[in-house]
Amino acid sequence: MSESSPDELNSKRKDFICGVVEGFYGRPWTTEQRKDLFQKLKKWGLDMYVYAPKDDYKHRAYWRELYTVEEAEHLTSLISEAKSHGITFCYALSPGLDITYSSQKEITTLKRKLEQVSQFGCTCFSLLFDDIEPEMSEADKQIFQSFAHAQVSVTNEIYQHLGCPRFLLCPTQYCSTRAVPTVNSSEYLNTLGTKLSQEIDIMWTGPKVISKTLTTECIEEITQVLRRPPVIWDNLHANDYDQKRIFLGPYCGRSPELIPLLRGVLSNPNCEYNANMIPIWTLAHWARCSLDAPAHMEAVSWDIKLERESEQGVCEDEVPLTLGKHVYHHRQALRQAINEWLPEFSIPKAAQGPIIKPQPPVIIPIIPILPSVNTCMSLVTGTTSSTTTTSISDLSSIPTVNTSQLQALADVCSATPDRPILSTGVSPIETFNPIPNSVMNSLVSPTKVILNESIPNPIIPIASSNISLPTEIPVSTLPVPIMGLKTIEHEKIETDQTMADKLDLNESVSNDSVLETTSFIEEMKKDKDDDDTIIVDDVEPAIEQQQNGDMSIGDTPQTLSPSRTCAEPLDVDPPSAADPDVVMNDQLSENGSMQVEPSNSPLSADMMVEPVESAEVADELCEDAGLEENALTADDLMLLCDLFYLPFEHGSRGLRLMHDFHWLTAHAASILPKNKTEAGGAATGEWRRRLRRFSWWAARVRRVARRVGAAANRELHAELRPYLWDLCAVLALLQAFLRWLELGKFPPNIATNSQGSYTWFSKGWREAFESGAQEPWVFRGGLTADLRRLLPVECAGDALRPHCAPTGLPLTVRPFMLADEEAVCTICHKTCRDGSDCSDLFPSDLQTLPADRLVAPFLTLTPELCMVIEDDGYMEGDSSEVDGDDPDAEKLDMKINNVKPEIVGYACAALNSKEFYKKQEVAWIPEMCIKYPMELLERDDLSPAAKECVRHFHEFSAQERAPESVSAAHPALLTCCVLRARSDPHAAARLLTCLLAALRAHGVNGVHACINATDHYLQQFYGKLGFVEMSRSNGRVFLARAF
Repeated sequence: MSESSPDELNSKRKDFICGVVEGFYGRPWTTEQRKDLFQKLKKWGLDMYVYAPKDDYKHRAYWRELYTVEEAEHLTSLISEAKSHGITFCYALSPGLDITYSSQKEITTLKRKLEQVSQFGCTCFSLLFDDIEPEMSEADKQIFQSFAHAQVSVTNEIYQHLGCPRFLLCPTQYCSTRAVPTVNSSEYLNTLGTKLSQEIDIMWTGPKVISKTLTTECIEEITQVLRRPPVIWDNLHANDYDQKRIFLGPYCGRSPELIPLLRGVLSNPNCEYNANMIPIWTLAHWARCSLDAPAHMEAVSWDIKLERESEQGVCEDEVPLTLGKHVYHHRQALRQAINEWLPEFSIPKAAQGPIIKPQPPVIIPIIPILPSVNTCMSLVTGTTSSTTTTSISDLSSIPTVNTSQLQALADVCSATPDRPILSTGVSPIETFNPIPNSVMNSLVSPTKVILNESIPNPIIPIASSNISLPTEIPVSTLPVPIMGLKTIEHEKIETDQTMADKLDLNESVSNDSVLETTSFIEEMKKDKDDDDTIIVDDVEPAIEQQQNGDMSIGDTPQTLSPSRTCAEPLDVDPPSAADPDVVMNDQLSENGSMQVEPSNSPLSADMMVEPVESAEVADELCEDAGLEENALTADDLMLLCDLFYLPFEHGSRGLRLMHDFHWLTAHAASILPKNKTEAGGAATGEWRRRLRRFSWWAARVRRVARRVGAAANRELHAELRPYLWDLCAVLALLQAFLRWLELGKFPPNIATNSQGSYTWFSKGWREAFESGAQEPWVFRGGLTADLRRLLPVECAGDALRPHCAPTGLPLTVRPFMLADEEAVCTICHKTCRDGSDCSDLFPSDLQTLPADRLVAPFLTLTPELCMVIEDDGYMEGDSSEVDGDDPDAEKLDMKINNVKPEIVGYACAALNSKEFYKKQEVAWIPEMCIKYPMELLERDDLSPAAKECVRHFHEFSAQERAPESVSAAHPALLTCCVLRARSDPHAAARLLTCLLAALRAHGVNGVHACINATDHYLQQFYGKLGFVEMSRSNGRVFLARAF
């Protein structure tokens, strides 16, 4: 993409500040990253960078300390580099945590610190008083009339002392919801407006900490109060409040017509530097515009329009024909920014290995929303005196939720690997254990951030509330969770060695009912409300007839451009099974008429695609024939951005995945035939077509992850990998569940059994998410979490995101097939000796004994509840490509990386252990008694273990069973074994999750396992999975858990 012309760059208002503020929590950017940013800011026409990394050593926690010679060299080089590119370097300091405003010694210290930075060549400064307790010390109360007067006095004095340079201030009340009691009536804000020097600019985040939109009315209101136009500190793309979200969508929700009303805009973007190309580029493009796209164009889906491109990248109805140079449309800007971002993946850069820092183990009390935690600025909640500006009339249109639901919502949304879901029976205050963040220093190395655990951090998270809780509150007042650190990167990859010493996550074990998996979630307490209705994509009863293969959504007709060379199946069929580039399941051969979504679907507006031949969706037809197979494309990045879009909005492809999965699960019982002899019909064909579409898009996501993994820019890959890995793992879970549904082996009431507690389709969820009425940290986890919550089994992040970086993509889970029996029995044989091979325990003619005892009964009697997990051999950095377009090949003979996928694990279950034992006595044990007669016990070559297995069959009815108290509450029985899979440390956990989802679909919500009393390893192992000991007798321990 060519650089913008000088005329375009100069079209931005001369006195309008526009740039980036590095103002988030977590790992700061490195010196080299900041210098790279300066080059990009100049290239795109931006003019300011604000240095304000909250966790950098001497910015906030140790603001009084002067910089060392080494640190001064780095800071000086940054200031010089910014100047050489025409960028204003603004140095910010945050002294508000512990400064005594009336102390002359403190003021002198502050002056000395800023004087030192001034000597480095800095000519722009900022004081940040955000996220501090708005209470003065006793000494300050004797001197100053109010908190605002204290801050104004110090700021004006510092401003004058430095010679009146360009100066910015971030107030304590920095958004409408933190204004006490309101913006217009705030004594604090009015004092700033009248007393603060008029030459000092004041920063403002908008109506909320993270504002979905900025309107002319809200800007005019704050301008009147502050007596000056604000500088917007824009947190739209900030992600430091959620470890599972990253925002790759365009700058939007702010009309360019606001520019004349503002002093400037500073974007506080993602913690991951390399992920900010699109947020910053689209901000720069926005700043050069003067008008928004017409309202009627905003109503048309650009997700389809921008894909209808010819080889030259334009189509008949694209923007150049309808939009002027200074008209901003966020989807057009996104496409252009993607073209700018794409070359970055090919620039060789070394990766810094991640160190996962734990979140504070805090349970948040459910309270009406207090002054919002500025997730991009603080770990401290506000005081109880603040109120929101929502009017009484507004509340009537906002859904209400009872507080027991909110506690479950908070539990679901805040679970992390190091902070599992806990029961709400424990007092939040009792579980509060604040942990300060580690001290970091980004000014001692050009390419690294130094983590110093030996230096104490005085900043401690604070959370308290003594407010009584009403029985029902509006959705807009949902609680604010305490932030956790984002991933902190370092030179080397470190793992939790203590955990590894306790439990080898890859070790395989097996016994009669052995479960092998990694750390899993404890079952959350469900308090389901009867009003949690599910919104179903039902068939529209009366619609204009569509030809076979057509599908329309909404009533805005769109046609494909005649010049279009390819299409993606956003709303059309994926390639058929006959297409060699996208291999589908053998059973997915039916094709019926597409049913139309109702108009209340979020996707119902403006999407209609004409029928496309199956071959058109193959990637090879969409890409240059000479393009390297494993190279990323602009379409790949468009998909990536749609999956990690914006705080209040999921991209269209992400929504399509959610709606397809929900439709498939909601309609499975009414559409799918219960056995293969029943006729499928058009409805069945429609179900299978949607399954193909879901699988196709899931495969595209997996391919994007693989291509990002093969990119030369390892630094960029390291920043995106955790998010892509999480999403691929969730999609693998959902695909496995759908494949199981396709078998048709489920009860008629599956829709009720498989309904999640709180999902995107629950009453009020989507409306609350998209409204912007609450801060986005209420809905933690983004699209990945929303997809995960669609599973009927709740699972925490530790089942999906590994504690250490995996070397490949998540392995594929699928239902067991008869052709898998030999492989499954082989795995059982390799692991049944406490995780090791048992060949030497059995004679050559009796090698099948352990499998016949442990797993074969499940494969024979309950094959519909057996699942396997496959390893395709893919490792990161492997440049080989899948044979065909779909990397998640569904045929057993499909080869990936020239290697047939290998089954590396299995999980088998029975719905009811008592009935399962009875079935064995009738249909399995007699055959085994014939196969292994008692006479075998007389052989001298039989080991004690072999003899015990033979006796097991002949004395089956006398075997120890789970007591009634266990089997009544946890009726299901399972066995699970997984070989070592270093490319996917949590393969066993996801395999188990899929099986538990199948059990939940049958209405079962408890499972038990039996182990030897002497097996302390397994007791610890199951304990980490949420299992608890229920009974112990005759050398056997029965462990159980609910799900």
